[in-house]
Amino acid sequence: MWKNRNIWIILTGEMIAGLGLWTGIIGNLEFMQEKIPSDFIKALIMSVGLLAGIITGPIAGKVIDQSRKKTVLLIAGFGRMFSVVFMLIAISTGSVWWMVAFMISIQLAATFYFPALQAAIPLVVKDDDLLTMNGLHMNVATIARVAGTALAGIMLVYWSLASLYWVSMIAYGGLFIFTLMLRIDEGEAREAKVKTAGDKGGFMEVFPVLKAYPAVGMTLVMTLIPLLFIGSFNLLVINISIIQDSASIKGLIYTFEGIAFMVGSFAVKYISSKWNTTTILFFFATMVAVAEFMLFFVDSTAITLSAFAVLGFSLGCFFPTAMVIFQKQMPKEYHGRFFSFRNMLERVMFQVVLLSAGAFLDIIGLQSMVIVFGLISVSMTILFFMQMKKRNIVLEQPKQKAAESI
Repeated sequence: MWKNRNIWIILTGEMIAGLGLWTGIIGNLEFMQEKIPSDFIKALIMSVGLLAGIITGPIAGKVIDQSRKKTVLLIAGFGRMFSVVFMLIAISTGSVWWMVAFMISIQLAATFYFPALQAAIPLVVKDDDLLTMNGLHMNVATIARVAGTALAGIMLVYWSLASLYWVSMIAYGGLFIFTLMLRIDEGEAREAKVKTAGDKGGFMEVFPVLKAYPAVGMTLVMTLIPLLFIGSFNLLVINISIIQDSASIKGLIYTFEGIAFMVGSFAVKYISSKWNTTTILFFFATMVAVAEFMLFFVDSTAITLSAFAVLGFSLGCFFPTAMVIFQKQMPKEYHGRFFSFRNMLERVMFQVVLLSAGAFLDIIGLQSMVIVFGLISVSMTILFFMQMKKRNIVLEQPKQKAAESI
């Protein structure tokens, strides 16, 4: 695995781009904190970009399946780099509308980029190495998040807000160069098959496949549970900083959550040898709810940081496991449409969570909101577990099939 140059290119590109992504995100939060007092209005602005991604999702999936993955990655990567121009204009003019243009453009690029990357990974990595690769990829993204947020905090002290976006643009340019070096052998015969199969159906062709592979469908809906926490993450960080009257808590939260995520993504390899996939997914979905309940004691710095550490470890175990199910069980000729559909579904949930969190924070406050979110998470986990048992869905399906064929 370590002799595979594509793996090093993907991981290095993710590290560089992640630094740019998170310096930009911290810049966004700083800009909104200066210009917009209401949490709900902040949520509305963040949701505009997500809405653009939802609308474009079906087209993105079809394009990814019918095109070379490297070509899609290059065009989307250039789009991410160009979108930063809008934010530089927003800072120079003080206009929130230019920020909205930035949010829309960067989300449109992400709508193509991330599903294409998720579809490309199984083409450059052996099936047996997928869990390790997914964990590594998420770890690199987490390291970039911790480093990017720390770098942004330092830059805001000594440099201007615009400097964060110049770093972001340079990082996206570095990602573009690394993507040029990728070598992905998709095969002419397979590409022709995909084009023939996907000319008309788009997302409609994904639904029969999900019905044929119930483990994929169940895992897909399971991934919605952590989105209650993830979707409101940035708004929570801002409010915790205000409640504790501490600017430094923002960096500590990202650091604790990020390090715990990395530990979890390494530990899941060992945990998967002791626990089955079903246990891993449902246990760590429950732990996400526990982390939400812990934030009721938001006045305590120790409990707050512990809550985000629990969240990080749980996500580090949950998402690599879920991704392996997607990559192994979903037929490769549907990967582009499936991952685009998944990203679109996540964006819909992000929309709902963002707007709900913004409204809840304005109306009932953070402590009541996390109790509501925790109860919803527990209820969804129990409901999905009962449905899985009722429909006799087995998440370890590939191993059983392999055993039967032997």
